Amino acid sequence: MKSGAVHVAAANATPNEPGWLEPHWLLARPPAAGALQLQLPQDPRDKEEAAGSTMCASAKYNTRGPALIPRMKTKHRIYYITLFSIVLLGLIATGMFQFWPHSIESSSDWTVEKRSVHDVPVVKLLTDSPIPERGDLSCRMHTCFDVYRCGFNPKNKIKVYIYSLKKYVDEYGTPVSNTISREYNELLTAISDSEFYTDDVNRACLFVPSIDVLNQNTLRIKETAQALAQLSRWDRGINHLLFNMLPGGPPDYNTALDVPRDRALLAGGGFSTWTYRQGYDVSIPVYSPLSAEVELPERVPGPRRYFILSSQMALHPEYRFDLEALQAENGESVLILDKCTNLSEGVPSIRKRCNRNQVFDYPQVLQEATFCVVLRGARLGQAVLSDVLQAGCVPVIIADSYILPFSEVLDWKRASVIIPEEKMHEVYSILQSIPQRQTEEMQRQARWFWEAYFRSVKAIALATLQIINDRIYPYAAISYEEWNDPPAIKWSSVSNPLFLPLIPPQSQGFTAIVLTYDRVESLFRVITEVSKVPSLSKLLVVWNNQNKNPPEDSLWPKIRVPLKVVRTAENKLSNRFFPYDEIETEAVLAIDDDIIMLTSDELQFGYEVWREFPDRLVGYPGRLHLWDHEMNKWKYESEWTNEVSMVLTGAAFYHKYFNYLYTYKMPGDIKNWVDAHMNCEDIAMNFLVANVTGKSVIKVTPRKKFKCPECTAIDGLSLDQTHMVERSECINKFASVFGTMPLKVVEHRADPVLYKDDFPEKLKSFPNIGSL
Repeated sequence: MKSGAVHVAAANATPNEPGWLEPHWLLARPPAAGALQLQLPQDPRDKEEAAGSTMCASAKYNTRGPALIPRMKTKHRIYYITLFSIVLLGLIATGMFQFWPHSIESSSDWTVEKRSVHDVPVVKLLTDSPIPERGDLSCRMHTCFDVYRCGFNPKNKIKVYIYSLKKYVDEYGTPVSNTISREYNELLTAISDSEFYTDDVNRACLFVPSIDVLNQNTLRIKETAQALAQLSRWDRGINHLLFNMLPGGPPDYNTALDVPRDRALLAGGGFSTWTYRQGYDVSIPVYSPLSAEVELPERVPGPRRYFILSSQMALHPEYRFDLEALQAENGESVLILDKCTNLSEGVPSIRKRCNRNQVFDYPQVLQEATFCVVLRGARLGQAVLSDVLQAGCVPVIIADSYILPFSEVLDWKRASVIIPEEKMHEVYSILQSIPQRQTEEMQRQARWFWEAYFRSVKAIALATLQIINDRIYPYAAISYEEWNDPPAIKWSSVSNPLFLPLIPPQSQGFTAIVLTYDRVESLFRVITEVSKVPSLSKLLVVWNNQNKNPPEDSLWPKIRVPLKVVRTAENKLSNRFFPYDEIETEAVLAIDDDIIMLTSDELQFGYEVWREFPDRLVGYPGRLHLWDHEMNKWKYESEWTNEVSMVLTGAAFYHKYFNYLYTYKMPGDIKNWVDAHMNCEDIAMNFLVANVTGKSVIKVTPRKKFKCPECTAIDGLSLDQTHMVERSECINKFASVFGTMPLKVVEHRADPVLYKDDFPEKLKSFPNIGSL
């Protein structure tokens, strides 16, 4: 117990020295575990009274009422109370031995020693102290990061440990660094207050040194590297994270921190494509101190006084020349600002910008422009980007090879315009071609990016840790929409339920849609078989023959679910994918009028599989696309193989949402091409679903033959030779329209449990599964 009291006293005794910002978390430090004390009665009479209060209330009642329970003798009560006390004290001691060592170990952690470097242990760095190797440019998460340190935890959150503060001096006693900057102090505070933090070094997945390397200008490169090598868990920098916003120094200004860091991850503020390790490092913004000093109210998106504005000082003469030429050509719609040279004494120059003799307040002037130019300076990363976003001005980024902040998760196309340096003279015409509505959306997005990820050092630190967390726990990663959609967009409308992490209710069932033309006998057989499926909710027949009426009502099979016949105006294959009002269920079964070999068990099992994967096509006939190296184009393959990339919609389950996409959102002229050629509507649906979801199809059950044996070649389109040739052309045309090949080849099939095992049929949920 005394150890806990000393622990708290040490925290409260932290001195507040001049020139050091006293960390606020010392005052909010929770009491140590040892502060909890158990008060036990000392006098035997008190023990009797205490025992009586914890036992059944009938003990007191017995002294005044009927003696229903024999009274215990005093010496027996003392004996049992003593025994109970011994057991209780034993349990408390066991718990203390189990948990107390962790609090002892954490007493020297960052949470206690947050003070000036003058009050912490001194570490002397000798000239021959080890120096880490230069940063390994080949590092990736699977080669230089030990994910096994992270392990599994129910919250899917990495644990971050902050090293305790130490003062590093060289062999002459000269400090390597005098203080920690205010920004780095805020960064460490943000981490220690977050859900990522742990004070147990043995539980840590990621280690953050308390050595400030945010600004390379203040560093002694060699000695800082030696200090990193002294860290107790350094181990070549594995699982260590360094934060740096201002890399490089004169005259070269490298785009990554020059301090040798071996395999450590780097959250850097000026990466180029040459120094950025994709999927390993994290590109962060250069924090702008003006964000904390100046509050810019959010403005309504729309046209502003200036079309283009440049506010950066000390630009390269070539850039300045191009900007001035742009202003001369387009007049007052372009404003080019520079450093003020005639300010009164005492006026901070960082808060002012000038154009000739006219003085503007900065960053307020940025809100007067629609587009704001962000050019590379001595360093690629510029703090002006943060100021521009705060003003709700659309940044026009002209900095070749610059890795934009958090570009791993943020979609900068929604908030900025990126123009190559060689096209700088075309900036005005490029920006004029952007529709006004898109410009307004970009203004909103720019402001929201600043509020969410640029506003403070805390926001930058937490976004960095979340990106690393998503790499380690990809199955629990934040989605694209969560990273990029402002709250107004997230909640303005209900998201499509297809992509919610929910399983559609089984009670709803599915709607079967049968496309037919003239095969009445085969159609009736299909209706009869499908009606046996327990989960069938409704059956919809799409009558595609305008020259012949459907059979009379009395001739249709009598089934247990509603049957509706829809007559179409034109004979189009796309009619099967129209979003009919009669479709009330989420699940749709598209089935041809000659697929009579599927059993009710196979159909029911397919529906159960779809319920697990409602955003995929789940079907029975599988097909494959291949690349023909001789012809140098895609080829359609209908042979039986273990690989599949498509399932034919002649028998397939899908979500009704895709009917809407097929009818109204199909890219290019694909829908009209399908209707004109009377072919490939199933391939088009496969392309559409794969392109929207990025996922493969799922083939269910081993059956490969589905059509009725009696059907002849003249009865169907798919048996025509030209039909098969056209299907290869379909794949090539659709790939051209989509601009990519979205289909994914998998070697996978879903089968019922026990379907091939030698078990009694009554023990199997789906006993009637066909083998071919």
